[in-house]
Amino acid sequence: YGMNFKYMPELHWKYGYPAVLMLTVAICFGIHRGFKRNGWL
Repeated sequence: YGMNFKYMPELHWKYGYPAVLMLTVAICFGIHRGFKRNGWL
């Protein structure tokens, strides 16, 4: 019900899933670094 899996980029591109995973890790690292720099962590 409502699961349109044919439009997911990692299914049609060879490096799609690793690219999305690395992008997620980079964003989390950037957020953590920003919070640490502001003294929130």
